[in-house]
Amino acid sequence: MKKLIQRIKRLLKRILKRSAFNSQQPSPLINSRPLDISISSVSPRWESGLVLVCSQCANERSGSTASEDLENWLKSRLKFEGLWGEFRVVSTSCLGVCPRIGITVVVVSNGNHGNSPCLIVNPQSDRELLYSYIKQNKG
Repeated sequence: MKKLIQRIKRLLKRILKRSAFNSQQPSPLINSRPLDISISSVSPRWESGLVLVCSQCANERSGSTASEDLENWLKSRLKFEGLWGEFRVVSTSCLGVCPRIGITVVVVSNGNHGNSPCLIVNPQSDRELLYSYIKQNKG
């Protein structure tokens, strides 16, 4: 029940922020005409965080699937502990960090208060540490 109330509060805050933001924004104009395209927004199911795993880091150098293995391990772990709906693990193309050793992972979560760290992770030895970090930054 407590989690439900917290989710409702977060949802209400988001709705209020959006309505305040939309009321402050002038309508976009192109050549003095209103823009014909409207962009929809949705509230994702993953409210606590998004974990971006670079698919290029290990694959570029060795043809390895280390980033895919890390991504699948994180997904399995989140599902096992019942956190899969709150967090989402997504493979992404190059994040531009390109470490010599390791995989680039960015953790975007409500618990980070706008600071999304870019982590260089050893896909084998740092798994548990990364997972603990993700859980600690739960929104």
